Amino acid sequence: MMIRDPFEFQGGNLPLLISIPHAGTRLTPAVEKGLTDDARPLPDTDWHIPRLYEFARAMGASILVGNYSRFVIDLNRPADDKPLYTTATTGLFPDVLFDGRPSFLPDAAPDDQERAGYLQNIWQPYHQQLQNELARQKAKHGYALLFDAHSIASVIPRLFEGKLPDLNLGTNSGESCATALSDRLVTCCEQQQQFSHVLNGRFKGGYITRAYGQPQEGVHAVQLELAQVNYMSEQYPFAFDAVRAAPLQRLLQQMLESMLTWGELRA
Repeated sequence: MMIRDPFEFQGGNLPLLISIPHAGTRLTPAVEKGLTDDARPLPDTDWHIPRLYEFARAMGASILVGNYSRFVIDLNRPADDKPLYTTATTGLFPDVLFDGRPSFLPDAAPDDQERAGYLQNIWQPYHQQLQNELARQKAKHGYALLFDAHSIASVIPRLFEGKLPDLNLGTNSGESCATALSDRLVTCCEQQQQFSHVLNGRFKGGYITRAYGQPQEGVHAVQLELAQVNYMSEQYPFAFDAVRAAPLQRLLQQMLESMLTWGELRA
């Protein structure tokens, strides 16, 4: 199995790591061969999230981006594939799309041995880098802030009713970060009227938020699931819309700056 560059990482000088696990589009030969026509456009990708958060590089945040598609392996699921939600979702090796259609042709999904290689050579390196960076930031600053950045189509009946709020903050029901920090983020959202928001609604945070958010140990983690309609076309070819994205990027920058200000006051 030839796995190359499972992630891209840029280190920064701030106590802030932005994790982007679902923007990757790279496929292995076994996955590419087995995908259905419905799955080949990679519809469940977190399209353009690295571009949307490009401003954070100039801020000095560290940024970690997975390169492989979630159809190869989902970096935001636990290695044992234990379900994170009691409602409909997808697993470590997604065999269905978010809308319930199959991801793979009959008997064409990668076998267990192939997928074990994905776990060892894609999932584990990403999480090791994530752990290393959080440990480095904590050693340098005394604390670390983890922002897990996601996006999803605004309407997916199988996963949620109606239209998703624009900004979906998740803190594992308050367990992955200090309440004062999530309060600041909610305040940022409340101070504008363009985008709707919710805290710990349908998306409370996936494995990354739950595993690494340890506020009692000085590591505070927040997941943000964005409705894609606010910055791109939700139809193939999923084009980025810079005009629509601009006000969203301004709000995102305010949210990240608010996190950093909270951290400085706390320190």
